[in-house]
Amino acid sequence: MSAVDGPRAVRRRRRIRWVVAGAVLVVLLGVGTGVVLTRRVTPTAAAAQGPAAVETAEVVRTDLAERRTETGKLGYGEEHTLTGRRPGTITALPAAGAVLDRGASVYQVDARPVPLFLGAVPLYRDLATGADAGPDVAVVEENLKALGFTGFGTPNSTFTAATATAIKKWQKSLGLDQTGTLGPADVVVAPGPLRVSTVTAELGAPGTGSVLTWTGTGRAVTVEVDPAYKDLAKPGTKVTLTMAGTSVPGTVTALAPTADSGEGTGRPGEEQEQTFTATIIPDDPAALGGSDAGSVDVRLTTGSREGVLAVPVGALLALSEGGYGVEIVEGDARRLVAVQTGLFADGMVEVTGADLEAGTRVVTTA
Repeated sequence: MSAVDGPRAVRRRRRIRWVVAGAVLVVLLGVGTGVVLTRRVTPTAAAAQGPAAVETAEVVRTDLAERRTETGKLGYGEEHTLTGRRPGTITALPAAGAVLDRGASVYQVDARPVPLFLGAVPLYRDLATGADAGPDVAVVEENLKALGFTGFGTPNSTFTAATATAIKKWQKSLGLDQTGTLGPADVVVAPGPLRVSTVTAELGAPGTGSVLTWTGTGRAVTVEVDPAYKDLAKPGTKVTLTMAGTSVPGTVTALAPTADSGEGTGRPGEEQEQTFTATIIPDDPAALGGSDAGSVDVRLTTGSREGVLAVPVGALLALSEGGYGVEIVEGDARRLVAVQTGLFADGMVEVTGADLEAGTRVVTTA
């Protein structure tokens, strides 16, 4: 190569590189323009598409339910405080975790048991021959009959001499004075068997103070509910409970104001908003495993739609003129149609629009 040919050859190679680079830029610009134009297709313009493979899904007719998830606690439901009413000195107490059924001694005062009766109405007066009829009499007779002390016929609200005789026999079996009378301090009445949650009294404490806290014996989930959503957790409402990846249906059995809410923050002019606590019983408690405690996701239904057309949320495209559309697949071609969206739930969205029917295939994300 001559000294003259060297610079010319260099300049020639530089021109070739610039031409190639320019050609690449034109190709890239052309591709970019094509992409922009493709994404700007409007619902009124059919866009013929190539046979490139895409992820698709069917438009389905289904029921949708929108839900809100709250964090609850697995345990034994709401705790209740038992306050003793019998004067004297506490001489025996149950252990925490003990399960007590009808007739069992809940605690003792002056070495005399205070047994458990089951019923919906607590004793609110002294009962003896001549007492007026009342629902508390029926509770007494129902428990006496269940424990094997009868003679008064079918349990009812009338206290008779036969009722007093049955009480005496029951008192004798417990080593109590056989008075034939019964008062509010003589028994504990609960809706069902109870589980001792914590023991708050000590041996030697007065029998008229706080004795213990108790719950029901079945596992339950409690969850705090914001006042704005309390109508979603009315007793009888079905919910979904999820614990450690396992989901089971449950039923709300109670909804009550949370005991420690609505009491204010302590600062002038500020009040704490009242919340509510829902108690939920799993339809199949065994499905939640053997744990007695833990965190549980509680799904409340906030809205629902039945028999609507729906597509995966990933099928929605934001239109340049506003709103949403979906891309309908017709053989090897695709076209964009505008849709109106409704309820979003579980990764699906309610849609309505021209040419949409169950079975129509639409492009969606993988």
